[in-house]
Amino acid sequence: MCDHLPITCWKQRNVVAGIALAGVSLASLSVGAFAQEATSPRRGITNPPAEASVQLETLTVEGQGGPAASVAPSAAAAVRRIESPTGPVDGYVATRSATATKTNTPLIETPQSITVVGREQIDAQKAQTLTQATQYVPGLYSGTFGADSRIDYFTLRGFVASDYGLYRDGLQLLNFGFGYFKVDTFGLERIEILRGPAAVLFGAGTPGGLINQVTKRPTLDPFGYVEVGGGSFGQVYGAFDIGGPADDSGHWFYRLTGIGHTGGTQVDGAPDDRVYIAPAFTYKPDGATKITFLSSYQHDNTAVTSNFLPYSGTVRPNLGGLRISRALNVGDIGLNTFTRDQAYAGYEFEHAFDETWTIRQNLRYSFLESFQNSYIGQLGYSDPATETRLARYQFRDSAKVGLFQVDNQAEARFFDGFFKHDLLLGVDYKNYQLHDNQASTFPGPDISITAPVYGMRVASPTPYLVNADSFTQLGLYAQDQIKLTDRLTLVIGGRQDFADNRVQDRLTPANSNGRSDNAFTYRTAFIYNYDFGLAPYISYSTSFQPQIGSDANNIAFKPETGDQIEGGVKFEPPGAGYFLTLAGFDIHRDNVLTPVPNTFFQSQIGQVRSTGFEAQFTATLAEGLNVVAAYTIYGLTVEKSADPSTIGKVPVSIPEDFASLFLDYTVPTGDLRGFGFGGGVRYIGRSYADTLNTLRVPEYVLFDAQVHYNWDRWRFAVNATNIADRRFVSSCQSGLSCFYGDARRVLASVAYKW
Repeated sequence: MCDHLPITCWKQRNVVAGIALAGVSLASLSVGAFAQEATSPRRGITNPPAEASVQLETLTVEGQGGPAASVAPSAAAAVRRIESPTGPVDGYVATRSATATKTNTPLIETPQSITVVGREQIDAQKAQTLTQATQYVPGLYSGTFGADSRIDYFTLRGFVASDYGLYRDGLQLLNFGFGYFKVDTFGLERIEILRGPAAVLFGAGTPGGLINQVTKRPTLDPFGYVEVGGGSFGQVYGAFDIGGPADDSGHWFYRLTGIGHTGGTQVDGAPDDRVYIAPAFTYKPDGATKITFLSSYQHDNTAVTSNFLPYSGTVRPNLGGLRISRALNVGDIGLNTFTRDQAYAGYEFEHAFDETWTIRQNLRYSFLESFQNSYIGQLGYSDPATETRLARYQFRDSAKVGLFQVDNQAEARFFDGFFKHDLLLGVDYKNYQLHDNQASTFPGPDISITAPVYGMRVASPTPYLVNADSFTQLGLYAQDQIKLTDRLTLVIGGRQDFADNRVQDRLTPANSNGRSDNAFTYRTAFIYNYDFGLAPYISYSTSFQPQIGSDANNIAFKPETGDQIEGGVKFEPPGAGYFLTLAGFDIHRDNVLTPVPNTFFQSQIGQVRSTGFEAQFTATLAEGLNVVAAYTIYGLTVEKSADPSTIGKVPVSIPEDFASLFLDYTVPTGDLRGFGFGGGVRYIGRSYADTLNTLRVPEYVLFDAQVHYNWDRWRFAVNATNIADRRFVSSCQSGLSCFYGDARRVLASVAYKW
């Protein structure tokens, strides 16, 4: 074993030697005290895995003068690979996650609905954005603004979650105004989608849930990976991923991940260029202590591709019987610009004092600077009698964001004489600073939808909002996972938050405002685990989301609050290779923010209720065959509103039912060994374009496909999404703001690993 894992064995020799000198007998050495990292078995040519736990098995060692050292059948130096909640997923079926509980908990013991999309699935689908990577996930709709190259926008259980519900490595990525973060998926090891409130641990997020993006981390084994590819709209890219030990002593490990791509989009003259680089280092002075430094830099150069188009001419033909082309650059070639620079730097520290207590600290500073300048539609036709020309205005924005966060945790695993406990205590703090300068020119030059003429200019935009927004939040939380019996677990937790929101209006200082809020949130849940893999559960949880900014009347937003009851069943038969989750839920959300039509402001409309059902099936059914299936249906209604006519109606732009199925198969033996193929189908139900639900956006079905071939260390693949190139409208915010979805995208790639 030591010939294959010299670093691990070096540490194990020191551990065993220390035990032998002390003359003690130690059973089941804890993972917390002696956890190491190792890569799991590799499949095909997927990116090398990032991290997995290694546990020393049961052993007994006697001191000098006693009997010879006795070792359990598994042997003292035996290594058992266990999935790490921050490491790779072996195939498509994940078994552990830390997102729902902030502890290393098996999914089958987690009383909440959660989906894990691992690196192998991301690679098989060639998902290049978070939107693309989550298209086969229940409860989540990720195409709200259609083909938008600037931002990943999604809803969970019917509620917008891309503003406060987007996380990276357990720390929030706040997206407010036009300062929004976006992470390249090549830098991710896994994507975890938690459905339902999570405020009891995170203190922020909507009752619909959150998405946690887990960054690739340094590995124990040395590896290398390179990939090049290209496809639709002139896109070409190159990527690399290397890592392993950084010294001979087994204390330092590294990983360096990078990708660059350039090309166009489905909108004429709109580029989509990016550079992403992410260095990471891990230092392990001993088996009980670990610190991992994570950093990244990303530059984006793109444009506004989610054109704000009228309902007439997109969802339905206009008066002339025409539909607006998906390729029309409403933002104007030569003017339509969006650039962004973002950087992250932080660390994750962990130290195990003994088999009971472990402390952790996760800290990160995030910086973002963006600039946007383009014409925007959103005004309808300038010639309503013929509907051939779109009215436009010019919009310009520059935003600068600084976000500091730290999360301190203490975890204790113990037995009190009656029950087993996994107790988590924490204190976290965040400080968010946004400098936002928004300007516009009304009106701008209109544009023909059939023969556009670009290059027309108007007066420079006039600032209408110059704000400095400051938001701080301090939270104290506690959670206990209590084993009432060997099968029945109670999860109970509570959190107290203190939040402060300040808006400094630099155009009109008298309009500056702010407010302070505090709230207590909690969760109670039970889950019962049968030996054959069945696990029914029920939970009740509340949420609290302080809001940043103010409305059009300079009134600071009230915090959003919510509560949910969820019940479900999980089924993971031991060794069967599949995982089934069924969940029903009822959510109430108060003080809901919604966009004010034809403006950049939002208002709080009252209360919205979401009641529904989700099903998820993930499996490796046979050697080389992977399956992902999902179904969602819910009823979404406005319960309270300042406008009585909207009560009982469905909020705009949100479909209430969707389903998907994805399969991928690789021939394991014979003459065709290494050849594979697969595909998927996605169904999205109808939504509405107006608050009175008179303008219907129809349902649609999309098909995806791929073929690939693994040979030695090489992988060749061709992927296609929306293979029939169906033109569809993903959603409408109003009768004047509709968005085309992604056109057909074909991508060919070649990868090599060593």
